Amino acid sequence: MATATTQTPKREAFGSRNVFILSAIGSAVGLGNIWRFPYVAYEGGGGAFLIPYLCALLTAGIPLLFFDYAIGHRFRGSAPLAFRRMHRRAEPLGWWQVLICVVIAVYYAVIIAWAAMYTWFSAQLTWGPGNENDFFFIDFLRSADVAETGISTEFVPQVGIPLVVVWLIVIVIMALGVKRGIGRANMILMPLLTVMFAILVVQSLFLPGAMDGLNAFFTPNWEALGDPAVWASAYGHIFFSLSVAFGIMVTYSSYLKRKTDLTGSGLVVAFANSGFEILAGIGVFAALGFMAQAQGTEVAGVASSGIGLAFIAFPTIVSQAAGGSIIGVLFFGALVFAGVTSLISILEVIVAALQDKLGWARIRTTLTVSIPLAIVSMALFSTTTALSVLDTADAFVNAFGIMAVALVAVIVVAWLLHKLPALVEHLDRRSSFRVGRFWMLLVGALAPLVLGYLLVTELISKISEPYGGYPGWFLAVFGWGMVIALVAIALLLSALPWSGRSHAKDDPEYDEFLTEEDYEPDAETSSIPLITTPEPGATEKGAGA
Repeated sequence: MATATTQTPKREAFGSRNVFILSAIGSAVGLGNIWRFPYVAYEGGGGAFLIPYLCALLTAGIPLLFFDYAIGHRFRGSAPLAFRRMHRRAEPLGWWQVLICVVIAVYYAVIIAWAAMYTWFSAQLTWGPGNENDFFFIDFLRSADVAETGISTEFVPQVGIPLVVVWLIVIVIMALGVKRGIGRANMILMPLLTVMFAILVVQSLFLPGAMDGLNAFFTPNWEALGDPAVWASAYGHIFFSLSVAFGIMVTYSSYLKRKTDLTGSGLVVAFANSGFEILAGIGVFAALGFMAQAQGTEVAGVASSGIGLAFIAFPTIVSQAAGGSIIGVLFFGALVFAGVTSLISILEVIVAALQDKLGWARIRTTLTVSIPLAIVSMALFSTTTALSVLDTADAFVNAFGIMAVALVAVIVVAWLLHKLPALVEHLDRRSSFRVGRFWMLLVGALAPLVLGYLLVTELISKISEPYGGYPGWFLAVFGWGMVIALVAIALLLSALPWSGRSHAKDDPEYDEFLTEEDYEPDAETSSIPLITTPEPGATEKGAGA
């Protein structure tokens, strides 16, 4: 227990529920919403894809979002501390999520730096007409083949310098704290992102050929609904889109006031995220329709996703469209804002975990986390082999990091620790929308089946042939080796003692949440019938065993 000589620092909190919602939306709305969803929907049957997408959202995305909210809000801690308070042996799950965020933060920052430079390039059409592909890979990134050069140390200044700026901006936001930094940044950036992207969509709709693109995007291919791969794609996308199992929503929900409508907030976040994805699909495919018409080809011939869409296809559109520079500035500016709001949420998982473990002040923890990450980010991603490292790390951390920890967490919490009844009780007592036993069925049964299928599919794919054609030593370091290291380091961090100055309690059955006043409805919790409170610890004592 904390004593007078080792006083526990006061836990930070969001200024209001609205700030939390904007911050959660800012985390969920990232690069994938803009450059991945449109193509996934197009490949998955166009308008017909909205059926498996909606099913995945309702039966997996939202239930798992509530799962994270319940853990973070009930146990009032970062991912490691929340899982530790649930059960001491569950702590490695939290550190596993923290380490996944470490890997993502290191490479996510460089994509923001690329987008920032392309915002500037768009204003001047720096790449020149017809040279978009060579400009990105050769002139801008100066990409080298890792099979020939190994891990390069050659510095690329047009990448390295903006990367430093990105890290400095993000570090300042993080150092200001949850309320003054993260909350205010999202209050500014999310409205700007929405307005910029809305203008981009409207401008794209007036491009010649835009309707061809929209027809390609929305025309339903009903036969695709019979393909299991399409349904798996929908579930996989929803899972990553909502930022579940990263530790982000566990951490953010721990900063909520005790009487907050959890499920109501979650529904707002989930549907806002999906609304932005559909908006992105409209804007992207309207622009691709113009590109296809300008090149005299079908939309299928120009449709792409990820880096190819952002840094090759869109610069081509910018070069060919009237007022293309405006389109480019809006598109890449939106990528920057979406990237920054997501990156600060990823970093907050790491900062909050160390702050809880060590009991350090906010600024000290932020600098201790961010400076080493920035140095590693610079060392790996401002060189000529950056793209190969990014591609491999992203593919493996998503498949065997996020997906794997989500599967293990659901199985451990639902089947080994039997905590779902306590979590559903917590959700229902503090929410306007009750989830009940149906939520337990979705999280405890459907989620493990879907996640298990996706994980096995990815495992077979990665084993059957070397990912991306990269050499074995490279995949052993940045692929399989990284995946194994995440688990090993998570176990090691769990074995380290918690500081007496930290938020952690020595009592394994930590329980400070059951008080009568916590169950009184307030302005943010609608009209929930007052539930008779059991004797302190009688119900949720088991949830913290």
